[in-house]
Amino acid sequence: MQNATLVFDLDGTLVDSLPDLAAATNHALSDLSLPLIPKETLRKTVGFGARRMIVEGLALHGHTLSEAEVDRLLARFLDYYEPNIARETRAYEGAIDAIEGFRREGARIAICTNKRLALTQHLLAELGIGGLFDGVAGRDSFAVYKPHPDHVRGAIAMAGGSVQRAVMIGDTGIDIAAARAAAVPVVGCAFGYSDEPIDTLKPDAVITHFRELDAALRRLLACAASPAGSG
Repeated sequence: MQNATLVFDLDGTLVDSLPDLAAATNHALSDLSLPLIPKETLRKTVGFGARRMIVEGLALHGHTLSEAEVDRLLARFLDYYEPNIARETRAYEGAIDAIEGFRREGARIAICTNKRLALTQHLLAELGIGGLFDGVAGRDSFAVYKPHPDHVRGAIAMAGGSVQRAVMIGDTGIDIAAARAAAVPVVGCAFGYSDEPIDTLKPDAVITHFRELDAALRRLLACAASPAGSG
């Protein structure tokens, strides 16, 4: 792992944040006296951001609102979410141990998430894991965000790494598309929030648990380092 840069998505990859995101969505929609939406119903919307969760929640109840009204509900979402960001959110089993091990071997660790930077930093602080990352790139860290490749490239640069020795780890088609566009191999997490089976999106490797990540990364990094794998 020496000199490798590992770029992790956050929600659905490093942390299971669905319970708190669903609670914030339901809080926003409660302003319209709408019934609670089960968190699993909202699972596939997480990777698209809070606004999309609200819009999808409205659609489930047969509602469409103006942009201004959605903005108002988004403000309610954020007002609730920030102080409750880690009420039930937890790192996936094995995630922290894996990252600590990679760091000991000399890897640089970055986050590339479409969650806003301030919320990302707040969540990492609440979970006590902010110090594990050499670079943290949120949705608003640059002029573009995933699936734009410069979001991934920017996260790698923030961590002091190079694209040629980087791997992306994510759970949705957005992550895979961003990695592909950045010419970075990508590991798909089958336990995350993809709106379709992750293997159908053809990442370079698929894991079902963090215990499988080490072997997947070593294979991809070895492939990237060899002349045959450089293409």
